[in-house]
Amino acid sequence: MNFGQIVTAMVTPFNAQGDIDFEATKNLIEYLIANGSDSLVVSGTTGESPTLTTEEKVALFKFTVEVVSGRVPVIAGTGSNSTRESIELTMSAEDVGVDGIMLVAPYYNKPCQEGLFQHFQAIAAATSLPIMLYNVPGRTVVNIDVDTVIRLSAILNIIAIKEASGNLDAMAEIIEQTPTEFLLYSGDDGLTIPVLSIGGAGVVSVSSHIIGNEMQTMIKNFKMGNIKEAAADHRKLLPVMKALFAAPNPSPVKAALNLNGIPVGGVRLPMIPLNDGQLHSLQRTLAIYGGVSV
Repeated sequence: MNFGQIVTAMVTPFNAQGDIDFEATKNLIEYLIANGSDSLVVSGTTGESPTLTTEEKVALFKFTVEVVSGRVPVIAGTGSNSTRESIELTMSAEDVGVDGIMLVAPYYNKPCQEGLFQHFQAIAAATSLPIMLYNVPGRTVVNIDVDTVIRLSAILNIIAIKEASGNLDAMAEIIEQTPTEFLLYSGDDGLTIPVLSIGGAGVVSVSSHIIGNEMQTMIKNFKMGNIKEAAADHRKLLPVMKALFAAPNPSPVKAALNLNGIPVGGVRLPMIPLNDGQLHSLQRTLAIYGGVSV
């Protein structure tokens, strides 16, 4: 399974009542496919997975698969801090035809490394789908250690990891010590070029909602050996990337999409919309960046 080089962690559009807006979701999917997304993650953290019910997640998976119709891979966020619930959701995702799953490290209950290994191993054994692990210790409070990732990479359907630890040394060790076909993706937009430079496959991105095509150009320049151009692209895009994380994700990116004429509604509590000052700051950044209309 080739997830491509820009995997967009898709927001979940809501209507005025706070329910999933499927028409807006369809429009968003079409927009993302046309604007640099090689594949889509549905119901990840950016998709506000903690506030979606199981029924909503399965409905969203099914709808996205139908709309995408094989044009790009659809990756379902089925990880949680309950192995049993993750297995059940993974089986439902497989039933509706997703192309892969993303499994976040179990949060809050703080398993040891052996517990992490057994958690992912059990889910992998319950599905034939390709699996992308997701290491984000800033949110989960546990880190999937390098040795654990290496062990997990020996499981045939665990084929990739989204690394959002920010630890380039650990990422380099993972790339060096896992099979060639095991893929490492940056979980931080601002580390896309550094991760590519040590052998990473690409980025699981939030910023690609707004600057997907521009990020594709940056990656293309890097891969073609146009290092100065890629570095210039990075510096140009960095203010937008930073602005999209100036408040807890996904409030800024949803605001940016709405400003840019892609209606996705608001966020569900406990997330809250940007305040006036934050919104004006975001608007200024998007206006200064020439490739984004507001």
